Amino acid sequence: MCGINGIFSYHASAPAVDNEELIKTRDFMISRGPDGAGSLVSADNRIGLAHRRLSIIDLSENAAQPMSTPDGTLTIVFNGEIYNYQSLQTILTKKGIHLKTKSDTEVLLHLYNLFGSAMLEFLRGMFSFAIWDKNKKNLFLARDRYGIKPLYYSNIAGQFRFASQVSALQFARPNLYSTNPAGVTGFFLWGSIPEPLTLYQEIYSLPAGTSMLVSGVGLEQPIKYWSIIQTIQKSHLAAKDIPVGEEISYLRASLLDSVKAHQVSDVPVGAFLSAGLDSSTIVGLASETQTEELNTFTLAFDEFKNNPLDELPAASEIARIFGVRHQSIRINIKEMENELDHFFSAMDQPTIDGLNTWFVSKFAADQGLKVALSGVGGDELLGGYQTFQKIPEKVNKFPAFLSNPRISSLYKFAFKTLSSRLVRIDPRLSGLLDFGGTFQGVYQMQRGLFMPWELTQFLNKDFVHQGISILNEKMFLPSDEPDFTNLSSFGKVAAMESSLYMRNQLLRDTDWIGMAHSLEIRTPLVDHLLTEKIIGMASAGRLGKGKSMMPLVLSKKLPSSIINRPKTGFTIPIWRWLNISEQLGHWKQVPDLCHPNVSATRRWAYTLMAKHPNSNEFLRTAR
Repeated sequence: MCGINGIFSYHASAPAVDNEELIKTRDFMISRGPDGAGSLVSADNRIGLAHRRLSIIDLSENAAQPMSTPDGTLTIVFNGEIYNYQSLQTILTKKGIHLKTKSDTEVLLHLYNLFGSAMLEFLRGMFSFAIWDKNKKNLFLARDRYGIKPLYYSNIAGQFRFASQVSALQFARPNLYSTNPAGVTGFFLWGSIPEPLTLYQEIYSLPAGTSMLVSGVGLEQPIKYWSIIQTIQKSHLAAKDIPVGEEISYLRASLLDSVKAHQVSDVPVGAFLSAGLDSSTIVGLASETQTEELNTFTLAFDEFKNNPLDELPAASEIARIFGVRHQSIRINIKEMENELDHFFSAMDQPTIDGLNTWFVSKFAADQGLKVALSGVGGDELLGGYQTFQKIPEKVNKFPAFLSNPRISSLYKFAFKTLSSRLVRIDPRLSGLLDFGGTFQGVYQMQRGLFMPWELTQFLNKDFVHQGISILNEKMFLPSDEPDFTNLSSFGKVAAMESSLYMRNQLLRDTDWIGMAHSLEIRTPLVDHLLTEKIIGMASAGRLGKGKSMMPLVLSKKLPSSIINRPKTGFTIPIWRWLNISEQLGHWKQVPDLCHPNVSATRRWAYTLMAKHPNSNEFLRTAR
């Protein structure tokens, strides 16, 4: 796990690589790689690559980056982990290639030399990397299938820049980048910025599961090498070959394989442990396969003590059953306030989630941990969210005759009048007639933060219109793919949850928060091979309801009090903090956000954006 960046002056008229900018961008990301740093600038000053290292696999200096092939033709900077690198080393050795390190980085170099972009099909892991070909004078970039590892780029005046963080690019050359109306608007619609957009108009995210080539003629379009939709279809067909009655053993073998793969490391691997089935299953399986004692970490809050939302008692019992070394921490409002400045400054892209992951990551890192397993991804894989039931129900029950613009306008007017008088009504229901008839529309209502017409309550009107226009043109939605209509209802929801909420929020938060604490967070339930094996079975209903079969795969059984514990998510007492903390009172300036029916999440979103240094450009009321 590392931080990577580079500058490629591909056009003849572009200025030479600025080494000072290259190093400035690199060292802004020091928390991503405190164990070492390197850089390389070509003799003609047309390409510069830089790297910050967090040593996880092959801790020796031999694995330092940038790394080149023996003849100097290819040079790589790489962020992430390739979990099957050892089997790939065997393949390379059999082809007569002499490996000088025990690192996965060197494996990538030789695979690209042999197979070009087709090398991506061999990889199991989380990754983003760039490979410079000195002979062909081109730069090849790629990102893992789910987008666990980020890669951002800009293309200005014949000069291509890339980095692991948007903020690193912006920090080194702040005058190059301007606020993106679509990024801000997208954040308020979804609670995170949808890729490939970012908070800046000139900076894009390389989409998950794609590669891109930059040559002397500029950027080629990203090429998609993996699709969640095609994977779901493939898995659905493969599920028919699994004999009835073998579901539990098949699920156990599949999960165990992924957990073992994600434990590959030359430093100790720990795990986050909540009271949920996802992390419990990960910890249970990891404790079976890890030879050393497994360290687990649980976060709790003073506000939840002696409350059903308190996860610590159940997590402690789970740790006792599995025989792992368990450590926990309770956070109070004062400790939260002390961390806010660091939290906001480290936040690479605005997100309504993440405070919980922040505190448990900080706690684990403070105990000396470098690698932690997380239970992110179980709900998307097995249908654990309520969206898997609610969205198909609402789509099927929606009367077609209500899809009429005139009826919708009357409904929204009536809704606004009524909602101002009613306390317990969800403002998102104002979109019922506009969005109620399609999977994409109902998903927007279920997962969305604000409806588009609500944004002018606190954003400048022209800014909103500009943002919506760009979003309509550039935002990727899985439902836009031709094969989406062929999926089952389960498959459609899984595709949207994986491509939107999980990718743009959960996985992005996992990366920037972990890296802010020099902690590599791995997600065994977000693994393309696991998805191919399991999601078709889940779609066919053969794994029970939601995640109910997960605890059945464990050697040491969990009590029913834990298995049947109501799902709470990774909850934080944000509603209380927003009302009490003076540092989080920005939302109180907006009358519409003070209404009793407004959720704490909406108020938190406004507060986050109000802290952005350029918020006066687009917020109608901001301190």
